[in-house]
Amino acid sequence: MVIESYPRLDDGSPFPTLFWLTCPVLVRRVGAIEAAGSMNALNDRLARDDHLRRRLADAVERYRRRRDRHEVIEDSGAPPGGGPDRVKCLHAHVAHELVEGRNPVGSSTLADTGYPDCVAPCYSVGP
Repeated sequence: MVIESYPRLDDGSPFPTLFWLTCPVLVRRVGAIEAAGSMNALNDRLARDDHLRRRLADAVERYRRRRDRHEVIEDSGAPPGGGPDRVKCLHAHVAHELVEGRNPVGSSTLADTGYPDCVAPCYSVGP
């Protein structure tokens, strides 16, 4: 459902995310949540909810530490996936939640997707 990628592209530029959501079902569902305008409500909540902002700051810091084990990347103003004051990519937070857990934005978004149980493949490759 998620891959962990190296934090730099071949040309040396920083890759936009360490964890990449690959599950086509979740990618579509998270995209629909973003398209429905949930980001505005979430960012408004972050502005008012100190506890949520602290929990997200902790998640972002854990994300950075894991990324920096591959290679230290200097963030140019915006942390991975956004946060703790503004979330800009729910896909990144859901991927982080699936890999490490304890990402409050990823966790609540995953719950909103109706998390697929993936007992059986959702698609097949080949003939």
